[in-house]
Amino acid sequence: MDIKTVGIIGAGTMGNGIAQACAVSGVHVVMVDISDAAVQKGLATVSSSLDRLIKKEKISQADKDAAMARIKTSTSYDDLKAAQLVIEAATENYELKLKILKQIDGIVGPEVLIASNTSSISITKLAAATSRADKFIGMHFFNPVPMMALVEIIRGLQTSDATHDAVKAMAVALGKTPITVKNAPGFVVNRILVPMINEAFFVLAEGLATPEDIDAGMKLGCNQPIGPLALADMVGLDVCLAVMDVYLQEFGDSKYRACPLLREMVAAGRLGRKTGQGVYKY
Repeated sequence: MDIKTVGIIGAGTMGNGIAQACAVSGVHVVMVDISDAAVQKGLATVSSSLDRLIKKEKISQADKDAAMARIKTSTSYDDLKAAQLVIEAATENYELKLKILKQIDGIVGPEVLIASNTSSISITKLAAATSRADKFIGMHFFNPVPMMALVEIIRGLQTSDATHDAVKAMAVALGKTPITVKNAPGFVVNRILVPMINEAFFVLAEGLATPEDIDAGMKLGCNQPIGPLALADMVGLDVCLAVMDVYLQEFGDSKYRACPLLREMVAAGRLGRKTGQGVYKY
């Protein structure tokens, strides 16, 4: 399947990042959001991101102009009819995603593939809500999308080989490195990452070392670019807690019990960078 135009639902951080990756790679984009202000804000983010790449001499002004010309913005789902693949990149909320996917499913042709950029919701469950479960797949990009090479391609129970192969080839065409994952809570990366962050909170709560020393240990000993506690502040402690709670509920295994200190810090409103204080002060 030749994917020349990609529809993207959501012009936020993930949506505009995916739009940029597509446009720079020569793929046409229709970026849809609920208001004109939202799509214009997304478009402005792409523009300033490309300006930074011009400054670093990674791309030329002509490259930027060509990429921007490939992005069409809209507030109407009808404009998605031009796409061969539609990627849903809305907020991580099951009911909202369900509503959006049903709308897309009812508008685009039966041959169109639909992907969700979810980081935690079951692809099998989302696929079942559409009339084309075999043409539904997870396409989990990582933030910031233009910089991060990884895309997790998540197969639901119903996803066909043809859908998987087309979407995997699409990820490669965007200059990404895809890994194929079966559907399970947290997929691969977050399944390993978030419990590691949680364990760092247990180490902190037990007073084994200072936050600075815990982070330095993981950076220098495991070659991680950022320590787990600083990363938790960046992601949001509330997000880390919510993910752990999902794992505990879905797997029913006590090893996914959230650290009481993490829960207490969330209760105190110390969510990390977004509130000015988490493990560290900002």
